[in-house]
Amino acid sequence: MQTLEQARAAHAWSKAQRCNDEYVKLAKGLPALIMNSGLMQVFAFLEEKGAKPSQHHCRDLSNHLRDWLRRRFAGTFTSDDFPTFMTALMDADPRTFQAITAEAFAWLRWMRQMAAASRAGGH
Repeated sequence: MQTLEQARAAHAWSKAQRCNDEYVKLAKGLPALIMNSGLMQVFAFLEEKGAKPSQHHCRDLSNHLRDWLRRRFAGTFTSDDFPTFMTALMDADPRTFQAITAEAFAWLRWMRQMAAASRAGGH
């Protein structure tokens, strides 16, 4: 049975396999962006940026993070599509919202490393 850290690592590794350099750079900077702006603001930013074809890495990273959070908080999120996910975040109680934000940081710690390792290894 996997520990939570192993599960985070496995999920991040599986999602990092087709990332590009822009994705790696975004993954490294996203925790600071969340700390400065907040989780919902960052998801909105990624959705807007990711709508541009040249910025698909923004949408990819947002989709990957939402997928992980939906798995971890299945009782809160019924779907990981953007509108449903954002509505669930807006409706979450403060304690749950804080736990979701903490989980986003924990997953992003793995993604930062896994994305960079994937690019360095030529995967």
